[in-house]
Amino acid sequence: MKIICVGRNYVDHIKELSNDKPTDPVIFIKPDTALLDASQAFYYPAFSTDVHYELELVFRVAKVGKNIQAEFAHKYIDAVGLGIDFTARDIQSRLKDKGLPWEKAKAFNGSAFVSTLRPLTESDFTNSIDFELLKNNVSVQKGDSDLMIWNICELIADISQYFTLKTGDYIFTGTPAGVGPVQKGDQLTGLLQGNKLFELAIK
Repeated sequence: MKIICVGRNYVDHIKELSNDKPTDPVIFIKPDTALLDASQAFYYPAFSTDVHYELELVFRVAKVGKNIQAEFAHKYIDAVGLGIDFTARDIQSRLKDKGLPWEKAKAFNGSAFVSTLRPLTESDFTNSIDFELLKNNVSVQKGDSDLMIWNICELIADISQYFTLKTGDYIFTGTPAGVGPVQKGDQLTGLLQGNKLFELAIK
């Protein structure tokens, strides 16, 4: 199982971090050791003092595939949920300044939280999917699948040119604007189309 993540897939988030808009999807991978399931708390890593939440739509891969055409991509995913790409922003900034890879900031143990998932429906591919993050019961981040630069089918087509998708893989589809820091004692709540999918304690 691997965790495939998409960066810079929402224009407003690109602007808030002063990044350039990409011409192709920005892809990076987290190892399976990064996975934090819905029954666990997030423990603040000792190596960072500035960990940020990044709420994302997450899709689960249903079968093996590579070189998938976008028109058939919907056949390769079977569930949707929410994920948090935890990012050690201080570490990331230092690595970016030196032109180095970001794995220490993005792929550390427990950095990929995945909520409970719900089965995909046909309407998920024709209607927008909205989602929201509350921090200590205050709304801090909202997103909508219609605002993605590349939708999930386009992402699958791009990703599968380079990496074979396998059953059980997760695809994190990028975060909208509103990312920010977490502290010990915070409580995060994730809503998918108004329905609560998770509560996550920061310890």
